[in-house]
Amino acid sequence: MRGVVFDGTRTEVVDDLEIRDPGPGEVLVAVAAAGLCHSDLSVIDGTIPFPVPVVLGHEGAGVVEAVGPGVGHVKPGDHVALSTLANCGACAQCDRGRPTMCRKAIGRPGRPFSRGGKPLFQFASNSAFAERTVVRAVQAVKIPDDLPLTSAALIGCGVLTGVGAVLNRAKVGLGDTVVVIGTGGIGLNVLQGARLAGALTVVAVDSNPAKEAVARQFGATHFLTSAEGVRDILPDGADHAFECVGRTELIRQAIDLLDRHGQAVLLGVPAASAEASFLVSSMYLDKSILGCRYGSSRPQRDIALYADLYREGRLLLDELVTETYPVEDFAKAADDAHHGRVARGVLVF
Repeated sequence: MRGVVFDGTRTEVVDDLEIRDPGPGEVLVAVAAAGLCHSDLSVIDGTIPFPVPVVLGHEGAGVVEAVGPGVGHVKPGDHVALSTLANCGACAQCDRGRPTMCRKAIGRPGRPFSRGGKPLFQFASNSAFAERTVVRAVQAVKIPDDLPLTSAALIGCGVLTGVGAVLNRAKVGLGDTVVVIGTGGIGLNVLQGARLAGALTVVAVDSNPAKEAVARQFGATHFLTSAEGVRDILPDGADHAFECVGRTELIRQAIDLLDRHGQAVLLGVPAASAEASFLVSSMYLDKSILGCRYGSSRPQRDIALYADLYREGRLLLDELVTETYPVEDFAKAADDAHHGRVARGVLVF
């Protein structure tokens, strides 16, 4: 079968992948569509260290082909969106409703794929850039059959991360003020999360002026190409500032833009060794810096909720899909994403 493989040096689309059958508590999914997220590119450029060779992709949706023993919430033929959280469901963190903190869901890649008799790693317990993938049952979330799979694919990463950061982690409230630095796939979902939360003023900051129209469509009340103008709109600063790019100087900007009791939420992913600085004295007015993994989400709950919001016309998904590409055009899709030509490119099988 076809898939996108990174061997540590180069990325190629291959047609000779094999995948094992699902075991107990696992689901085999025929992937229909998968969004190309910057995290996939970060594996390729080394920003995210990951063992190789690896089948890339982590933002997908498809149709269940088979289930292993003990799986009862989905069956063959069901449409599902995939999450990256292979959490155990039994540890203290899972019991507290914090599956993103489950240690069994972090940093333990499996190897359900093989090629030429040699095993390949699975990226983010998902590997959606393959015609079929095997995931833990908890990662497969049933969605309505009338939800387009090209749009549903984006729920499993970009939407969970961006909207979840607003609703679950920052807990933005009615009438709050928000600054969003970076309006790529994650930033756009932060914008619509702020809209859903009832934020009063939502300032989008992106160096590319061509992104203004889509930023406003998703919820921005103001658009700037530089953070220098934020204080003209919010003289006292923002209640919430989200950094969605992954650059340390922008993390500093997010912190500096906060009002009293404000919080900066870090969503962008810089290099693993990157260090950021800030004025310690600026934090003593009850300001906070919050890390956020995967939107602090609970996928079985949140994916179903976001699917319902989409069907009610309150959550934008179709509008995130700038272009679809056959998987063979991965190189073009990656180049478009790298240069910011798309909100989200989606690979289709």
